[in-house]
Amino acid sequence: MKVLVATEKPFAPAAVRLIREVTDAAGHELALLENYTDVQELLSAVSDADAMIVRSDKVTSQVLDTAPKLKIVVRAGAGYDNLDLEACTAHNVVAMNTPGQNANAVAELAFEMMLYQARGGFGGKSGKELRGKTIGLHAFGNVGKYVAEIAKGFGMDIYAFDPYISEDIITSAGLKLCRTAEELYTACQYVSLHIPANEKTKKSIGYDLLKRMPDDAVLVNTARKEVINEEDLLKIFEERPDFKYLSDVEPDCKAIFEEKFRGRFIFTAKKMGAQTEEANVNAGVAAARQIVDFFATGNQKFRVNK
Repeated sequence: MKVLVATEKPFAPAAVRLIREVTDAAGHELALLENYTDVQELLSAVSDADAMIVRSDKVTSQVLDTAPKLKIVVRAGAGYDNLDLEACTAHNVVAMNTPGQNANAVAELAFEMMLYQARGGFGGKSGKELRGKTIGLHAFGNVGKYVAEIAKGFGMDIYAFDPYISEDIITSAGLKLCRTAEELYTACQYVSLHIPANEKTKKSIGYDLLKRMPDDAVLVNTARKEVINEEDLLKIFEERPDFKYLSDVEPDCKAIFEEKFRGRFIFTAKKMGAQTEEANVNAGVAAARQIVDFFATGNQKFRVNK
């Protein structure tokens, strides 16, 4: 079987070496398409592939149309909104992600941004501490659990809301349970977002929730920009000079923030949550192992399409 690694943003060399070890051991052929700049390069490379590993690369119906042998595509990471799931199903392609492999990297980035903001960008002026502050986790999946662990080390007061997670799981982790999003936002100075971008969540973080946050509110987004209602976010920023926004992805309204709200936001240059050597290796190797297992046993544990 031919396994194509198609990455506009390549894996680290160590990750590629380990991916190759996994595929070679199973008797598969590994092909690399790295740093490509034209979708035609991807279409050509995938034309004879049986499996594909991607990062943020878009797997569209056009890509699938040119890949008649493709049986499985794995997104090396948790989010998979770059995969056209309906098109994958229509082409009889199994789509998977690698949940949890980037979780610690994303959680650490959330705190790196919070610390940088709390200390005023290390500009020489007095800042604030995180100890004793309230932090709310909007979703308590793999990333949320790591954020909770780190927050405990900082001595923060931790709340969580996740309607898809058992209340016992949240309380047994030592967190304060919120049964509604409104309750979470009302209680917490810091809110850290860990929800996926889907039809239910897109633009769900809006004015009605954000206005509930206490003084010196800080919204931390290491999820997806699509979950934010940007018009509502700008409205909050106009009304509340105390409000801060820290995001792992630039909003579409970045220019307005730069013009009107300097010093009240942090946006990374590109999505950085998974950009660590460890996460890079973990996600890539997990993707390769899932492909090998799929061909060997039919295992579809991490399938995300129907």
